[in-house]
Formats: sequence, structure tokens, C-alpha cells
Amino acid sequence: MSAATTRSRTPDRLCAEAVDLARAAAEETAAPGVVGEHVGMVSEGDRVVTHFFECREPGYRGWRWAVTVARASRAKVVTLDESVLLPGPDALLAPEWVPWSERLRPGDLGPGDLLPTNADDLRLEPGWSGEDEPAPNSAVSDGMAALVEAEDAEVAGARPAELPVSPARGTIAAVAEELGLRRARVLSRYGLHSAADRWEESFGPKTPMAQAAPATCVSCGFLARVGGSLGQAFGVCANEFSPADGRVVSLGYGCGAHSEAAVMPKAPRPAPPVLDETRVESMVLHPVTVPGEGSVPATADSSTEDLGHS
Repeated sequence: MSAATTRSRTPDRLCAEAVDLARAAAEETAAPGVVGEHVGMVSEGDRVVTHFFECREPGYRGWRWAVTVARASRAKVVTLDESVLLPGPDALLAPEWVPWSERLRPGDLGPGDLLPTNADDLRLEPGWSGEDEPAPNSAVSDGMAALVEAEDAEVAGARPAELPVSPARGTIAAVAEELGLRRARVLSRYGLHSAADRWEESFGPKTPMAQAAPATCVSCGFLARVGGSLGQAFGVCANEFSPADGRVVSLGYGCGAHSEAAVMPKAPRPAPPVLDETRVESMVLHPVTVPGEGSVPATADSSTEDLGHS
């Protein structure tokens, strides 16, 4: 270890005693009453010492006023170097700055907000190449491209390559728009995989709801299928009582609102009653006497006329 390194670790005596000079410099920089007690010092090098004072400014908890003083070689006068407000070990600091593209989270976008996408976003790929030749996976075949070129030559009087400006109809973008392929960019394989991972994490087979479900969504009648390659693993829940209503769910997801989990049986048809209490039966209060029956003869008897019988 060199002698200069040894001397730099030992604070200079005159610089260490210049506390009043350092305090006056800190109070001149700060507002009145903001500079607090002297909390320490540190040697910055040969005849260079930094004094620290407590900061009483509201909102700067743990910060310190740092005043550096120095002394020239063989000089007895200590001079001021700089005065600055620095955070201490337990200072209250603002969070580290993060770019907005990394700070944005799902659900942060509100009405009227505009979220731009980068031109080289990995989640997207060109819907068409935009070049003179169609892309290998484009819906525009070589034969159709030749037909378009021939029609342009007939209309414009020359082939597109011979014209100073290529007609708009002969461009791949115009053909794609005519065929209904108006999206400039579509989901790439990376975009599909990232979306699938995100959806499966929210409504996938490993969620607690799916683990406790009686069956999976692949056999649920409330599942609405989606087209494309995502339809092989995902669908849309259409059950208003499900926690995933209107969400993209994995076919391995499930919940207690499964259509076949608990089918309520129909009420059994009651058997016909033995005694029909709902039917009204007529009851004759005065029964009609049948002729020839009863105690009174049907023909008049002279023996009974005197007794008052009719």
C-alpha cells in the first residue's frame, strides 16, 4: 500500500475542524432552518474532507447536505469545494425510472388512450410483403399476379415495369385490399404463443378453479369455439354465472357452472289419484220412488182414502 493511499484514509485535521465553514456553505445553499445537526464526515483524499449535515426538508427523509472542503499543500486556510444534497443509506428515494413500454400493464389502457406498437414488434408480422412479388404464404398466387399485370398493361398502355410510376392496382397492397386482406400486420407465431401462455395462466387447467371443477370446458355446452389455430386449445365461455364469462378459456379449464356437472332431473309425473277429489259428484237429496216399490201402493185403495192417503 502506497503512502498516498494511507494518507487519503486519514482526514486532514484542519479540514475536519472546518465544521462551521461547511455549515455556513450548506445554509447558504439551502433554505433557512433546513440544515440540521452534523452527522459525520468522510475523507475523500489528501486534504479533502466531506462533511454531512442532517436535512430537515419535508419529503427528503434520510437525505444529507454534503459539503466538501479542501486545503492546498502547506496552506493553513481551508477552502470550500462544493455543497450538494445527497441521499443517505436509509433515504427515501423515487423508484427507478422504467420506460413506458415496460411500465404499462394489462388493464391500464383507458378510454381515449392511444397505445402505439413498434414497427418491429415481435408479436406481429406483415399481412403481405408489400413487394412486387407476393410472399410465399400469401393468398395472391403467381397466376393472379400475372393476370393483374396484364390487366394493368391493357389499361395503362404499357407494363408496370415500363411505366414511370407503378399503377396502384398492380401493387400487392391493392390486390390484398381487393381480396379482403386489409390488415397490414397479423399475429406472428410468437404473438400467438405469448397470447396462449397469458390466457392459459389466467384460465387454464392449473388454476385452483379448474382443479376443483367437476369437468373441463371441452365437454361444456356453454363453450363457444373460436376459429384458427387457437381453436384447438381455446374457446370463449358463454355462461353468465361462470367466473370466466366472456373470457378466452383453455379447453382444460373448468368451473362449477359446467353444463353437465349437475343436471337437475325433471320432476316425476304424479300417478293418477285413487280418489279424485277434484271431480264434483251430483247427489240426489229426494230420491224418486219407483212404481211398485215402497210402502204406498201406486193405485188408489178405497180402504185408505178415509185415512187421508192419496
